[in-house]
Amino acid sequence: MLLHRLTLCSRIPLDHQRHVCRLLTRPLTQVPHGRDHGSSFAHRGELRQAKRIVVKLGSAVVTRGDECGLALGRLASIVEQVAMLQNQGREMMIVTSGAVAFGKQRLRHEILLSQSVRQALHSGHNQLKDMSLPVLEARACAAAGQSGLMALYEAMFTQYSTCTAQVLVTNLDFHDDQKRQNLNSTLQELLRMNIVPIINTNDAVVPPPEPNSDLQGVISIKDNDSLAARLAVEMKADLLIALSDVEGLYNSPPGTDDAKLIDIFYPGDQQSITYGTKSRVGIGGMEAKVKAALWALQGGTSVVIANGTHPKVTGHVITDIVEGKKVGTFFSEIKPAGPTVEHQTEMARTSGRTLASLHPDQRSEIICHLAELLTEKKDEILAANKMDMDLAVNAGHLPPAMLKRLSLSPAKLNSLAVGLRQIAVAAQDSVGRVLRRTRVAHNLELEQITVPIGVLLVIFEARPDCLPQVAALAIASGNALLLKGGKEAANTNRVLHQLTQEALSMHGVSEAVQLVSTREEVEDLCRLDKMIDLIIPRGSSQLVRNIQRAAKGIPVLGHSEGICHVYVDAEASVDKVIKIVRDSKCDYPAACNAMESLLIHRDILRTPLFDQIIDMLRTERVKIHAGPRFASYLTFSPSEAKSLRVEYGDLECCMEVVDSMQEAVDHIHKYGSSHTDVIITENEETAEQFLHQLDSACVFWNASSRFADGYRFGLGAEVGISTARIHARGPVGLEGLLTTKWVLRGDGHTAADFSEQGTMKYLHENLPVGQPLAGQRDSN
Repeated sequence: MLLHRLTLCSRIPLDHQRHVCRLLTRPLTQVPHGRDHGSSFAHRGELRQAKRIVVKLGSAVVTRGDECGLALGRLASIVEQVAMLQNQGREMMIVTSGAVAFGKQRLRHEILLSQSVRQALHSGHNQLKDMSLPVLEARACAAAGQSGLMALYEAMFTQYSTCTAQVLVTNLDFHDDQKRQNLNSTLQELLRMNIVPIINTNDAVVPPPEPNSDLQGVISIKDNDSLAARLAVEMKADLLIALSDVEGLYNSPPGTDDAKLIDIFYPGDQQSITYGTKSRVGIGGMEAKVKAALWALQGGTSVVIANGTHPKVTGHVITDIVEGKKVGTFFSEIKPAGPTVEHQTEMARTSGRTLASLHPDQRSEIICHLAELLTEKKDEILAANKMDMDLAVNAGHLPPAMLKRLSLSPAKLNSLAVGLRQIAVAAQDSVGRVLRRTRVAHNLELEQITVPIGVLLVIFEARPDCLPQVAALAIASGNALLLKGGKEAANTNRVLHQLTQEALSMHGVSEAVQLVSTREEVEDLCRLDKMIDLIIPRGSSQLVRNIQRAAKGIPVLGHSEGICHVYVDAEASVDKVIKIVRDSKCDYPAACNAMESLLIHRDILRTPLFDQIIDMLRTERVKIHAGPRFASYLTFSPSEAKSLRVEYGDLECCMEVVDSMQEAVDHIHKYGSSHTDVIITENEETAEQFLHQLDSACVFWNASSRFADGYRFGLGAEVGISTARIHARGPVGLEGLLTTKWVLRGDGHTAADFSEQGTMKYLHENLPVGQPLAGQRDSN
């Protein structure tokens, strides 16, 4: 019945078939550039260049959990991804299991139906009552299931106007030269016609595999892993994707203690792997997959082993791999000189715990030494920064605001050193500070103390001054730090990181701050949810939004936009208005704390103050976008704002009219981003209401929005500005990088002592907090 329905689904009218043929034979766009076969890709990012791809579907991927029948949902998702890549101009081939499972389902159905008929014919006779299902032989199941499996693929691919062709092979087809040439020629012709070949071993006739039967330099077809590897090399494929029921290759059997997924596997690492048992179905297993993968790698084909059964990733596992994302285990012949990012994170965590246990004076000493190095080594730093600036200017892709952030100067380095010394002072009473001390009962005291968050990942763009600032804050708070800087500042970041490690080495914790210099994508770093405790993005709103989307398992501290408002009240001072509006908008338009919307009280319209505001903005070459209400008051208005929720990041701003302070608050709540908002007024009562009612991270009265900065707040530096409502808000300095834990000191107390039958009583007596801990009592 199922086969009949699939056959009906695959029947399409002749005119539609002609349309599909025209679609398949017309020139395609987005075709990846071909490459000379002979060496595999060295890095995941290069997988985007893969043109010819073999996708191997293991038995556990294709079959259901009961091993009878196919996992149709997974197959449909896989078919969609393969068809999408095919339509991009890639040449896709599938090596599939599933014929035995499909045949077993079909034969069991037929046998049960036959038994039911015979039982009905012989009703009343006892000889058939104990009839049971016979053991189904695998070759017979394969023979019965192969046609149904192919019909299923054909019906699924037809939905994407993609043609398929079935190719059944045996071991002899590769060992016999004539047969191998014929197979190669057939597959080449199918690929040329934009048809997806679906290949499987001819399990209806193939003999059982013989152990240790590999010929020298030639891999035998014992399972679909070896078949896929042999086919990939024979067809000079760029990439082999082997999907199974595990995330990839682990250093020990998955599920065991300390089992770790291997991101990149290199030839020669086999000795470090302990293999587990095979999957519930199939005859391969991970050892067979690794052997096949290494054989294909030696033949010039890149290999990725990944999970094709996980419901959350199955829908995009193949396309993610081709896009170069960190999925599964990537096999590479080139081993990088430095450690992997996972190893860097582990080193940072281990060294960070030692850093947290240091005496506060020692952490301050490290930061002060780093401040000294910034001035002592300024020539080396500025020389590296000049290299970055020259490269950026020659490339011509950085806007002026980004170039300004990238540039360092002696004055900037001196300012950085001053800020670091402020952080060093604050580090004296940070980690281990007692926030609350309570005597719960006699000789039973409870303390709440500050502790580091753990491992921080800070991602920043072309702003190298961020590196020493963030490093100093991490050191002061006892946190391990992973830094990912923009490639535009690669030379400057490298020198600054070396100086940071030099300062940390004073007390043997040089590995607590790590700079990611490998070709890691931001999305890949955001997936290290078991290793990283907090992500802090420093950059454009687009960068922050991308990280917030990618970091599904890690908290992100930051703001997606800086839509800051300045409200000019009816009772505002003329001089203050001009000074504050000019500074808020024109001092540094690209900053997140720059004014983007100017709200004017209605009574100010057509007054000398209004004229002065307009004249000042025009003098400063600020382009004004009129809000809808402001535009309605004017005969000839500026260009109307497309939206009242825009972060211009340039010499542009929106201007709108409101009737009252309350209306200004409501407007900001609706269109703002909860970053920084300002009121300019001489009416204290109005100002206090504004400060109280407005729910933003920073709310100012008669002060420029540019004051929303950690350095100006006296924090020494900041890791960013947060608009979140949990943990920290506004400019986040040292305090924002600490959390707390509870410490209870008793004398043999038990919970039973305080039961209804017990004699003890809770006192809950608050005790003086006193001085911070000396740094020795808590090692986090």
